[in-house]
Amino acid sequence: GSSLLTGTEGLLGKERESLKRLKCLRRYRQRYGVEALLHRQLRERRALASDGTAQQAHTTRSSQRCLAFVDDVRCSNQSLPMTRHCLTHICQDPSQALFRPCRGSEDVPCPRAVPLSLGSEPSCPLHLRLPPPMYVPEQGPGGAEELGAAPTELYLSAAELQPSESLPLEFSD
Repeated sequence: GSSLLTGTEGLLGKERESLKRLKCLRRYRQRYGVEALLHRQLRERRALASDGTAQQAHTTRSSQRCLAFVDDVRCSNQSLPMTRHCLTHICQDPSQALFRPCRGSEDVPCPRAVPLSLGSEPSCPLHLRLPPPMYVPEQGPGGAEELGAAPTELYLSAAELQPSESLPLEFSD
């Protein structure tokens, strides 16, 4: 194998031709020069990106923190994906269009952010206005007054509730 690839001395014409083809196949699609250098640098960058080194993880973590300040202290919450603010402070971002502040009550505004997908007038669960009830129970003729004035002969006495000899015990209940 390897001794054949060093030189063509002592080979027949057909063997030289097959050796030439074999050398060409070994070099097929191999990069040389500048192309090889750029390919090696690309592989190194990809390896660093996929390894998740400590320096890269640090920059990623710090960029995912909320940018809002509360009482001159930066918020420590994680920011929402593709944004710079957390759910609490997302309404401070003027370019976002997915959240609105809760309308709250008339007296006290609510600081919570609510997604616009909940309707045209979004509100948090604390300030959700329930629709009027759709079902109103109807009162039949006489209504609840008849239930209280039931005749006493419909009720059985304790003596009548005792099992009788004519019925088996399992049916006496």
